[in-house]
Amino acid sequence: MDLGIVRDVTATPDGCEVCLTPTYTGCPATERIERDVREALEELVGAGNVRVRTVLDPPWTTDWISEEGLRKLEDYGIAPPPKRSADKRSLLGIRTPLACPKCRSTDTERIAAFGSTACKALHRCLECREPFEAFKCI
Repeated sequence: MDLGIVRDVTATPDGCEVCLTPTYTGCPATERIERDVREALEELVGAGNVRVRTVLDPPWTTDWISEEGLRKLEDYGIAPPPKRSADKRSLLGIRTPLACPKCRSTDTERIAAFGSTACKALHRCLECREPFEAFKCI
């Protein structure tokens, strides 16, 4: 819910249907997320009574991440993306320094365009010297 990928949950006569929008096509976590959602809902409505549907239109955007989700990313050590599309100056090629999720310094640099997954980039804090990943704006 906090990542904004659950787009809708609807009660049906025999259970429920949940609509998920992956963060991007080909995300390796999509199948795991779908399974986890199905299992959690089946505990509530019964096994076999949950339909999970993938919805690609409209495409997911980081704007859909809740404030709580942004906070959780940062608490986990991942720099969250700017919340609003209007703030996404990086889409225009304007780089603004990210705050290190560990020490909050903005004296940071990107050291790789890709982190552990394609939706994150690898950065380093020049203050505390810790590497961190940053969620890319989409």
